[in-house]
Amino acid sequence: MNVLYFDCTCGISGDMTLGAFLDLGIDEAVFRRELAKLGVGGYRLAITKKQKNGVTGTDVDVILEEVESQPPRNLRDITALIDRSAISPGAKETGKKIFREIAAAEARVHGGEPEDVTFHENGAVDSIVDIVGTAVCLDLLKPDRVCSSALHDGSGFIRCRRGMIPVPVPAVMEMLRGSGIPLVQTAVGTELVTPTGMGIIKCVSGGFGSMPAMPVERVGYGMGKREYAGLGALRLVLGTVSEPDGAPVKTTRPFQEPKCQRSFADA
Repeated sequence: MNVLYFDCTCGISGDMTLGAFLDLGIDEAVFRRELAKLGVGGYRLAITKKQKNGVTGTDVDVILEEVESQPPRNLRDITALIDRSAISPGAKETGKKIFREIAAAEARVHGGEPEDVTFHENGAVDSIVDIVGTAVCLDLLKPDRVCSSALHDGSGFIRCRRGMIPVPVPAVMEMLRGSGIPLVQTAVGTELVTPTGMGIIKCVSGGFGSMPAMPVERVGYGMGKREYAGLGALRLVLGTVSEPDGAPVKTTRPFQEPKCQRSFADA
């Protein structure tokens, strides 16, 4: 059984997730071809190698080229965009699920209905690429199980469009509420878990805890944009878990199953 493990001890964001998948070995040309099936233009994707604290990983940057041509997009618009695209059915469902999760949290925090939540400025292109790109990568990799470490976030306050807000940010806290997902708050004075990263890990991970005892086949690092003393990268580990009789090996620490659990095969 192939197991994909998210090491979120330095946080998680959408661009970190994409970078980690590409660093893990997802073919860049295939990824770009599949992402182009969305039919969203006006941006270019910069994929480069970057080093932090002596560790080399992959950095992904969504660069808008035609800002003025991007219409405002809410959850209804993004769902329709995904539905009419030519990406795989599995990637469509995963992408829509993540967007619904984030929209529901944003609506509870700020008021209104999830369908009316607008995703960032500039037509939500960065969110669309990060979330649908992650769904595409999962569909290409097709792990039998996805699991994650506890989430690690920073502390203090950050500035957003509405002003200063506490870390973890309200949308992240809302997605954590009642989920059973463990969070460790650190002394790092900035945001480590973004709403996009939180939505991704909540909807793709089947459990949270220590990495299963398994031979490691591949490792990928996705570099974040925040600069602080820590590594600032998401690490993905791909391994195989099995026993002689074919039964799954028990993990070193039981996983805590969140509400949004599933294996990728269920998508």
